[in-house]
Formats: sequence, C-alpha cells, structure tokens
Amino acid sequence: QVRLVESGGGSVQPGGSLRLTCGAFGFILDHYAIAWFRQVPGKEREIISCISSSDSNIYYRDSVNGRFIMSKDNVKSWVYLQMNNMKPEDAGDYYCAAYRPLRVCGSSPGPDHWGQGVQVTVSS
Repeated sequence: QVRLVESGGGSVQPGGSLRLTCGAFGFILDHYAIAWFRQVPGKEREIISCISSSDSNIYYRDSVNGRFIMSKDNVKSWVYLQMNNMKPEDAGDYYCAAYRPLRVCGSSPGPDHWGQGVQVTVSS
C-alpha cells in the first residue's frame, strides 16, 4: 500500500529556512515522480516542485525557484524540500504526492497518491 507521510512543518520568520521531509512507504521511490504541492485557504493546490522518477529533471515553481531545493534519497525512501529565504507567501499546507510509474510530473489528472499534509507558517 502506497503511503506518504510528511513531517517538518512549522513556523518560521521571513528569511528563515525550513526543511520538509516525506517518507515514502509501500513502493519503490525511484519508480515514481514525486511532487510537493501547496494549498492556501480558498485556493486550489498548486505544484511547488517535482522530481522525475529518473531524478533527471526537477521542476520548481517560478516563485520558489532559487530558494527551494527538492531532493530525494531512493535508498532510504525519503523526499525533501529545503525551503530557504522564506517569504510570507510561502505559507500554506504542504503535501507530498506521487505519480504512479510511467506518469510524469504535472500530468493530468494529478498525482495518484497524497500525503496528509503539513502546515507551514511564515510570519514575524
């Protein structure tokens, strides 16, 4: 059974850093494209970053490009999102998500599996 479990959420001041971790259970991580999504109240979830199953491509949303770094450890089955120089607009609920094998980042109708999400707040 595919399961994704996020951790590392919390509160940070503007300019600070936070690292989210996603544990991938029940599947072989490097067979799946993995994404981080963010959702704020009243809006749809939006993709923040996504790494292809082959690790050859990493997508970043323009608003986080240069500040966030996504990585994964296929041996330990962990996925990370390092968030640096954070801004108030980075706040929201962050979700780890997986696209089943042969599906690529951003493909419709969206990921096949979701974690439960973690909350991130950015305020002084």
